[in-house]
Amino acid sequence: MAEETQSTQDEQEAMRRAEPKIIQQIAQNYIHLEASITSQLRMAAERHHVTSGTFREDIWRSLFEQIVPRKFSIEQSVFIIDSNGRVSKEVDLAIFDEQYTPYIFRHGRIKYIPIEAVAVVVQCKSNNVSGSKNGDNLKDWSDSIARLKTSLKSVTRLFQDIVMGEYAYELDEAGQLKLPLTKEEKPKPDYRKLLTQTSTRPIQILCHINNSSPATHVELFDIVIHPKGERLEVEIAPQLPNLPSWYESLNHKKDARYKNIIKPFNHNSPSEEFPRALDVGSYRVFEDQARTKEIGLLSLTFQLNQLLMLINNPILFPHLAYVDMFNANGLKSV
Repeated sequence: MAEETQSTQDEQEAMRRAEPKIIQQIAQNYIHLEASITSQLRMAAERHHVTSGTFREDIWRSLFEQIVPRKFSIEQSVFIIDSNGRVSKEVDLAIFDEQYTPYIFRHGRIKYIPIEAVAVVVQCKSNNVSGSKNGDNLKDWSDSIARLKTSLKSVTRLFQDIVMGEYAYELDEAGQLKLPLTKEEKPKPDYRKLLTQTSTRPIQILCHINNSSPATHVELFDIVIHPKGERLEVEIAPQLPNLPSWYESLNHKKDARYKNIIKPFNHNSPSEEFPRALDVGSYRVFEDQARTKEIGLLSLTFQLNQLLMLINNPILFPHLAYVDMFNANGLKSV
């Protein structure tokens, strides 16, 4: 019996000694993966025929397929639409949720995805991302996404309640949704009706193959990814330095109608670690103790998935809003 106990202890000790090496091997695998991706992107840059763009998109798609949860689907060369009838410019890669929004409207081989489903949009560019003309094109592309609006005209059963979206609220004199009053404490508003999600937007990512990014691109997009030597450089928008700012930007896109029903990010936590957890820069992984050599792909894995968890499930699908859209644009007008 004593021999068996000693043997178990020896095995456990051997496993404890091996654990750091296992973690190092996982990190090293990401370094090798980065080198493989950058090598493929350089190859794509050297191919000057018509398929190089598609080849480049395939490389970036394979990267995202390895780091986003399986609940998300990835489609290439699609358009994003909203229930107001607005259509984006062509999106190279769209990462979207099909659990709550299963609809992809098709016209022949062209695919249109409702904005309510889309968590991430990716623009894949070559090494030609500098210059005023290219900057204007990128801004036009980004603006075509930003002008799309999700709708709260949804009715859904969740657990023990029926969620009524904006139907649960009345409008005030200024046309803004207002909180209902409690029965017990009129005229105090019922703050239990505050929403953590009112008008979402997708995370915008620019992928290119230059060794550096113009500052304007880092400010225009949420995340910029590009090769730097044999590694990947991941740049996060400086205007969104922490999780509260991301929460506000992703879940409460500026819409005056909703400003009275927004639930703020909870800053009140007794944990000393909580302030650090809010800093997006904390979600970075390095291969050295001095923190001079970042493993960009591993950092991106944690950063992007943390942001996707802030969105959680993209906004519930507003069926009636799209019914109204189709009826307002009937076949007789075609």
